Amino acid sequence: MAQVQYYGTGRRKRSVARVRLVPGNGTVTVNNVDSKEYFPYETLRLIINQPLEATENVGNYDVLVNVNGGGFTGQAGAIRHGIARALLEADPEYRKVLKKEGLLTRDAREKERKKYGLKKARRAPQFSKR
Repeated sequence: MAQVQYYGTGRRKRSVARVRLVPGNGTVTVNNVDSKEYFPYETLRLIINQPLEATENVGNYDVLVNVNGGGFTGQAGAIRHGIARALLEADPEYRKVLKKEGLLTRDAREKERKKYGLKKARRAPQFSKR
């Protein structure tokens, strides 16, 4: 018999996370590596678990993630977004809780492009009168 799986895609900055929720004991695997090894900071692991804690599903699902692009923080945000979307697919009743916590909203902030004549997006070269 086929096992039930729920899918969700999350994005943040340049990161894209493809999340799969499978009924299990709560292990989080990111790119075939345990999340404790993949993410160096505890705060990033807390960010990932926010949707599961909000819906009281910690330990109910195994989370399997493929993520690429961006840095650690962007990837953690993308995973959080993907988990929230997958939980919504699992049970539409979670929508109210997830929406209240702001976990379904795509964080649209992107890096601003560098402009010519400047050192970064807005940083101008140092001014000297002489």
